Amino acid sequence: MACEGGNEPLLTEQHEAQEPKPQDNCMVSSNSKKLRRCRSAPMVEPIIQESNLNRFLERPKSIFDQFNPQFKRVGTYLFIYLGISTVCFYLVRDQISGQKTNGVLDSIYFCIVTMTTVGYGDLIPDSTATKLLACAFVFSGMVLVGFFLSRAADCLVENQEVLLIKAMHLRREANSMETLKEVETNRVRYRCIIFSILMVILIASGTVFLTTVEKMEIVDAFYCVCSTITTLGYGDKSFSTPAGRIFAIFWILTSTICLAQLLFAFAELYTESRQRSLVKWVLTRKTTAADLEAADLDDDGVVGAAEFCIYKLKEMGKINQEDISLIMAQFNSLDVDDSGTLSPSDIYLAQSTR
Repeated sequence: MACEGGNEPLLTEQHEAQEPKPQDNCMVSSNSKKLRRCRSAPMVEPIIQESNLNRFLERPKSIFDQFNPQFKRVGTYLFIYLGISTVCFYLVRDQISGQKTNGVLDSIYFCIVTMTTVGYGDLIPDSTATKLLACAFVFSGMVLVGFFLSRAADCLVENQEVLLIKAMHLRREANSMETLKEVETNRVRYRCIIFSILMVILIASGTVFLTTVEKMEIVDAFYCVCSTITTLGYGDKSFSTPAGRIFAIFWILTSTICLAQLLFAFAELYTESRQRSLVKWVLTRKTTAADLEAADLDDDGVVGAAEFCIYKLKEMGKINQEDISLIMAQFNSLDVDDSGTLSPSDIYLAQSTR
């Protein structure tokens, strides 16, 4: 490409840190062809980094400080749901058979056991009305409690990520940007660690509670904990005392959702590791003539930096042909003069015609 008088490629990089000498302009231009970021990108990135950086500089907030209006609304729906279902099951408490303690407490406990699909069987609907109520409340309850507690778990994990990283690097000083980079790179791994720790704490606390309050043997307590967390709910061992059912109302909700989040985090970690292996393979394998032919999007016989980047991103699975087609369609709609490049006049004309 000529240094002057020619159209500059769409994606090339001019080193802004060092101004090239006039006589070396052609040489610098030909030897420094790299993917250049568009001018709008630096305007967005500092905002994102500053926002994330402030989150790490501030003290960890409580879950309730991070509630957005939608989350508060869903939380309100959940409490309304629990109130309505408790009243309904309390009114038909005589049509529920099993080991009972207190009418209101048993109603709330039955709601929780139903929503989390634990289903011990220590309280059983034995009439048409109670069976229909259980069918109606189980589906709506699963949706509400799943969304509410999953979001609460996410907030909890986000608050503990910084504390975990600081604890892992007590002996070396890491600035906030390094902490931010490490969290973004290893976010899934930290989620697995945090949920694993929470899972151990919940299993231990449930086992200790059942042995001390419910007077179970330690093996039976651990067996009851495992069958509850996995929502098997065999029912041969369950919470039978008033204090046990009060504890179960909160513990069952937290433990079942925590296990679901842990399994999801492990699946996400496995998927991420496979993606990283694919990226490594794509970047290390030898480039062949067939690759260049496939990367030549405009069929001009040469492959530019933009074409090579797009081809490699497609190989990595980060974009597909449909994504490229949609972007090119938007580009063509903005390229009013069909010059193959975009200018402020193109943007103005495209917006004015709309």
